[in-house]
Amino acid sequence: MVIGEDVGVYGGAFKTSEGLLERFGWERVIDTPISESAIIGAACGMSYLGLRPICEMQFIDFIACCFNQLTNFVAKGHYLWNAPAPIVVRGPSGGGVHGAPSTPPTRKCISCTRPVSKSSIPQLPTTPRVLLKAAVRDNNPVLFFEHKFLYRRIKEELPTEDYTVPIGKAAVRREAATSLSFLTPR
Repeated sequence: MVIGEDVGVYGGAFKTSEGLLERFGWERVIDTPISESAIIGAACGMSYLGLRPICEMQFIDFIACCFNQLTNFVAKGHYLWNAPAPIVVRGPSGGGVHGAPSTPPTRKCISCTRPVSKSSIPQLPTTPRVLLKAAVRDNNPVLFFEHKFLYRRIKEELPTEDYTVPIGKAAVRREAATSLSFLTPR
């Protein structure tokens, strides 16, 4: 199920949930008020009941508004009591797209340091689908950052086969230099 601001009738701020309401109905596509805390709080309860909610933040920048729910309930509950918390919190991130100057800075660096949740940051158009499927199937809370450039600016042929990739294993696109002598202070 998908829960978030404008995910139903409007289809999401970047149209990533467009058509889901018609396909799955109001029971699985839930529009919420503008309250990130309420979205994550509701998703936490849903996950404890055995559901696998996907929470969509209009902009991942506002994830700070729900850190209490994410860290003190979802992630710690999973860590302390081994309570499954199959929640995916996904949202657009990244700069260079003329976003509003009043939007808070992206929280990727803070979110990636939480010891009891996983983070996924797809870099190419082929990876969001397979990583999102892996995130939904994971019993851990997963923060899913999608760069806004992946929505419409970067194009790539998508594979037709159905597969996933493991979260936590990076794809090596090119090898780094073998010598890091340039980092050694003189």
